[in-house]
Amino acid sequence: MSGRLSGKLALVTGAAQGLGAAIARRLAGEGARVLLTDRNESGVKAVAEALSEEFGSDAAYFARHDVTSESDWVDVITYVGEQLGGLSVLVNNAGIVLTGSVEDFTLDEWHQGMAVNTDSVFLGTKHALALMREHQPGSIVNVSSIAGLIASHNFANYNASKAAVWLLSKSVALHCARQGWDIRCNSVHPAFVRTPILNDLVGDRDEAVVMAKLAKQVPLGRLGEPDDVAHAVVYLASDESRFMTGAELKLDGGISAM
Repeated sequence: MSGRLSGKLALVTGAAQGLGAAIARRLAGEGARVLLTDRNESGVKAVAEALSEEFGSDAAYFARHDVTSESDWVDVITYVGEQLGGLSVLVNNAGIVLTGSVEDFTLDEWHQGMAVNTDSVFLGTKHALALMREHQPGSIVNVSSIAGLIASHNFANYNASKAAVWLLSKSVALHCARQGWDIRCNSVHPAFVRTPILNDLVGDRDEAVVMAKLAKQVPLGRLGEPDDVAHAVVYLASDESRFMTGAELKLDGGISAM
């Protein structure tokens, strides 16, 4: 542990598995105290307990959290203030992938994807800023996707929701700067990363075949790993990136360069 995030107080959503768990581990490993949240209470509890065992009893806490619920956000922000003593890093990571063309979705399905992927970022940022203002410098890191920058015929909802996260991040960055706060906001845009969400895309097909096809789309010739994203989040959360705000960090193995 190099202590790049020593003294930072962080909240990571969707932290029971995948990217969220990897991000929380890297933040704790660099000295941050972290509150991990997820709808999967038993899962997020297990991850938090493992981090506390690895990095110290005060390193990680957990809370059950439906990121689409405004009342849950109010409760979680109150809880992080009580347990950690403040908040300086917010990582809006929770998300889902719903596949289909614009004709495939019902309105309820459309709303579900937007609620989890986009409304959660709005709610989290809105309610976190009051606490973050008291603990500057601060950093908000929103996990978007390369699918928020590059469209696909069968990713209508995911494209739209993650593109909204991209531009919302820029608006938040400009708002904070205009207010004179030392709170930055940036987005990260991964491509195919080995997480349970990626496994959901496999369905009843042969996993090895699907993964190989995905890897062929990446110029680097491989899928991403959770730590590929987690290391980037550490940079954005740290004071090393103090002059970076309103930016998008692409973690796509070169896909967007084609």
